[in-house]
Amino acid sequence: MIVEKIIEYIVLGMSAFGYFGLFILMALESMIAPVPSEVVMPFAGYLALQGRFSFWTAAFVSGLGSVFGSLASYYMGSYLGRPFILKFGRYLLLEEEHLDWTEKWFKKQGDKTIFISRFVPVVRHLISIPAGIAKMPMKKFAGYTLIGATMWNIILLYAGYKLGSHWDKIHQYSKQLDIVFIAAVALFLAYFVWKHHKKNEKTK
Repeated sequence: MIVEKIIEYIVLGMSAFGYFGLFILMALESMIAPVPSEVVMPFAGYLALQGRFSFWTAAFVSGLGSVFGSLASYYMGSYLGRPFILKFGRYLLLEEEHLDWTEKWFKKQGDKTIFISRFVPVVRHLISIPAGIAKMPMKKFAGYTLIGATMWNIILLYAGYKLGSHWDKIHQYSKQLDIVFIAAVALFLAYFVWKHHKKNEKTK
């Protein structure tokens, strides 16, 4: 099974290379490589429970890895463009419909979608590419990415820490976890739109 192999490589990578392995895996996760954060970060949490990792060092290193990988995708979009991404992205399981959907998400939600997207499945892996294509200011992109990605990483890190040897259960229930965050993001956006609309009515 592909998923089981990926989990096996993640466990071996972090067990052998420690924080450097965590950094590389989260950098790949933030690009378009099929490396799920729902496996990487809970296992890091389990290592923190064992005393092999420091919880906050793992959070910091994973955040840096997420930013590094996201910047790589950002520059791919900025300098190489959409045709190149689609041509070679298929080798990393990137489909055109995924990129189309992500580009629409970016255009609809604006710059702050970089922060929000870190909690949304599929979008969080691809959002850096349309941000690069759209030439979003790099400092703003890196800032939103660092905050959003680190928050998501800490949530998964804490879940792995609390579950201990059952850390891999997070991946089994990741779809339910994604649904919860999508619902939370939808509620936040609805509140934001309602508040903005109400403010506009007062100024008329």
